[in-house]
Amino acid sequence: MIGTADQSQGGGAPQGEAQQSPQASLTIIESPFVEHLGAQLVSARDGTSEVVLPLAERHLNTWDVAHGGVTMTLADVALAMAARSVAADGVGVVTVEMKVNFMQPGRGELRATGRVLHRSTTMAYCEGEIRDSEGHFVAKALGTFKYMRRLAVGRDVTRQRLRSDPSARPGPSDG
Repeated sequence: MIGTADQSQGGGAPQGEAQQSPQASLTIIESPFVEHLGAQLVSARDGTSEVVLPLAERHLNTWDVAHGGVTMTLADVALAMAARSVAADGVGVVTVEMKVNFMQPGRGELRATGRVLHRSTTMAYCEGEIRDSEGHFVAKALGTFKYMRRLAVGRDVTRQRLRSDPSARPGPSDG
């Protein structure tokens, strides 16, 4: 799938000849580290995403503002979720390259948005930004992500977390 997202012309997801059927909408991030951080997925659909993180004391540096690593992680998650939103079910992404420019300190709640700029059959090129609860422009991010089929064990772990009875074990009947 090759194409460019152009939101000014109403396009969300990149379009192209060999387009895979994208997931309708992602509802969870599926990362133990991101869950531990406390980031929450607001939306991920049609090549765009939004992720929020209410800052807590553990997220701050010695100047009492968002730690740069927290800001970069949030940007990485937002861009990756945008890339995943135009992939077929069962396909995940890994970060190949990422650049973040820090504009000013983040305070309160951080809100990261991501957007797919271009997608090939194996890679997605994304951009995003992070703003704080006052609307201040905290950071700008660019990233490259490689599409990879998710391992069955990863899918099983995710299904286990979504079960209403967490003691039930995933198995081959889960598909």
